[in-house]
Amino acid sequence: MLARLEHRLSAWLRHTPRLRLAARRGYQFTLWAASRPDSTPGLLTVTRGEGEHLGGYYGTPPWDSSGRYLLTLLVSAAFRHPRPGETAEIRLIDCHNGYAARPLAVTRAWNLQQGCMLQWLGPDFSRRILYNDFRDGAYCAVILDLPSGREQVVPAPAYAVSCDGSQALSLDFSRLHRMRPGYGYSHLPDSTAGQLCPSSPCIWRLDLACGVAAPILCYSDLADFQSRREMQGAEHKVNHLMISPSGKRFLLLHIWRRGPNARYLRLLTADLEGGNLCSLLDDDLVSHCCYRDDDHILTWARKCGLGDGYLLLTDRSSQAQPLWRSVLSRDGHPSYSPDGSWVVTDSYPDRQRISRVWVVCVATGEVREAARVFTPFRYEGEARCDLHPRWSRDGRRICFDAAFEGTRQSYVAANPFLPA
Repeated sequence: MLARLEHRLSAWLRHTPRLRLAARRGYQFTLWAASRPDSTPGLLTVTRGEGEHLGGYYGTPPWDSSGRYLLTLLVSAAFRHPRPGETAEIRLIDCHNGYAARPLAVTRAWNLQQGCMLQWLGPDFSRRILYNDFRDGAYCAVILDLPSGREQVVPAPAYAVSCDGSQALSLDFSRLHRMRPGYGYSHLPDSTAGQLCPSSPCIWRLDLACGVAAPILCYSDLADFQSRREMQGAEHKVNHLMISPSGKRFLLLHIWRRGPNARYLRLLTADLEGGNLCSLLDDDLVSHCCYRDDDHILTWARKCGLGDGYLLLTDRSSQAQPLWRSVLSRDGHPSYSPDGSWVVTDSYPDRQRISRVWVVCVATGEVREAARVFTPFRYEGEARCDLHPRWSRDGRRICFDAAFEGTRQSYVAANPFLPA
């Protein structure tokens, strides 16, 4: 009953976003002050000291293949957008040496939600890292070989990287920043501003071995594919690219909006060359996704006849299987464990500002809580602190970001299905 009332009030205020935000904050503060809920005790803190830390985007393990070293991004403040020219320090955390931190590099291309796409590079995930930067007036991806210190600069920023580390996908980070602050980069103006559906490229394929970037899809290509009436006169963008485990196909969200309150989106897949486009979901609500294998995608979404919830989709088909409807009723950031036995996901702050990390046993559907944390009120809106859970490579640990101790840091929880 209370949840339905909250939903109705939120819908009633949707056309007055400032009033809606103020009402939500006041409501959450009242409930928090009345109960003062606690965070999970005994969480392992892996970053501390000066500044705040961004652990990385969901689904990207921060640990190397040995489990000893962990990557993180040190920033001066994580409760506001980065200022023009503000740098962030890439750090290597030694988990076997008191979580001592060693600086590796500095980046000028980062945001609060996805950092600089910092990650270990396959296929060995042991000696090379990849991150985005802004150099010589342009965005780029940098591959850093840790033992030698040698750099390879790729002339486009990476969004998604293949498991074997041979290729990546890029998108228009300037247009994304203008249309969705907190996800793009702000150094360069959007060259497509004022164009509703540009004929220019929106996705590039990067050959990481030879450092070549080639366009594979344009905004107009997406608008022309199974076009809808609502696309006419709408402004288009793409976001949330992800490459399949074999590196043969990828998924993307095609998003378009007409005015401040009319927003539409669909989930598409394509070959890595941009061909064989397929629309998997077209009911205007698709959130975070992950690949289970080459042919199956897990997502939180809406599908006509099935409602909202987690769905297991079969690529290049209309098959959609609802999952965990009775136990997971909220959107989160899901990813499968390395062996596929479990799914980790999280939740946004509830009415008491509590966020949770959940783990699902794939075989049984049982759900267990791995962590529960309070989110301070200054981490809100585009500067929010999503947990973005990330597996260790052996599936025994989960790293996530949280700010319940006053600043944003990286924490580790155990897989609740395994013995401590």
